[in-house]
Amino acid sequence: MTRGQGKSSKKKPASKKPAAKSKSEKSPRAAAAGANELHAGSRGKYVYCVIKSPEAMHFGAIGLGTEPADVHTVNYRDLAAVVSDTPIGVHDPTRDNVLAHQRVNETVMREHTVIPMSFGTVFKTRDDIIELLRSAYDAFGDVLNKMSNKLEFGLKILWDRDLVVREIENDDEDVRRLKTEISSQSGSTYFARMQYGRLIDAALQQRSEQYVAEIFAALREVSVASRTNKPIGDKMIMNAAFLVSRDQEEAFDTKVKQIGARYDKLTFKYTGPWPPYNFVNIRLKLERAS
Repeated sequence: MTRGQGKSSKKKPASKKPAAKSKSEKSPRAAAAGANELHAGSRGKYVYCVIKSPEAMHFGAIGLGTEPADVHTVNYRDLAAVVSDTPIGVHDPTRDNVLAHQRVNETVMREHTVIPMSFGTVFKTRDDIIELLRSAYDAFGDVLNKMSNKLEFGLKILWDRDLVVREIENDDEDVRRLKTEISSQSGSTYFARMQYGRLIDAALQQRSEQYVAEIFAALREVSVASRTNKPIGDKMIMNAAFLVSRDQEEAFDTKVKQIGARYDKLTFKYTGPWPPYNFVNIRLKLERAS
């Protein structure tokens, strides 16, 4: 199995929606109210993430903008907000803008533990950002310590529902009998079809839960924590995020590939590494640019 292709693959998707929450687990959503009107000519500071750094840092022209903005830090004690200058106002979550936000976080996380901020987090002034870092200093420090040298990986599992139904029909005697009864009767088959549907639904649920439980169990030894998100669509049976220590990244990668080979009838969508979007949750109450 190669990265980026195949049934079980590890790759960066075209766009992962940057989030930002914050408490001490689940993506930092810097809650300061967003700007609803564009302020012509006004410039503010777009905040991508928060890191530990007692010194000012520069990351180059990789930020938002038609011409990528210069990305640098605003520092308070040993904390630093990674920012770029930007017009004050609403930033539309276009593909280019989301990818720029994502690109900055990915660049910074190569050398630092990051608390990623939600897309569109803009403050009016440098002083406002310093106040943010000062007021949430303990919360930021606590999360950065807990997330130190940890990365997030996403894993979605999909199946072919029709194929699984056929397997159930072959394996389950009651289901097989009902299917034969329905196909052979010339009169009403309403009650038989209702019973058949209930048995199929129950069997699908049981099989899905078994697959998910086995996969989580297999990955537990190479991950620090996991989060289950709601599956999307009828084909997805698992939508999960895993927090992994940097020194376990290769082991986690190998384990996912082994699981993918074992469950060859399932489709694995494996992405990362990401900042810990699903594991940081800090509620920040400070007025943002408006």
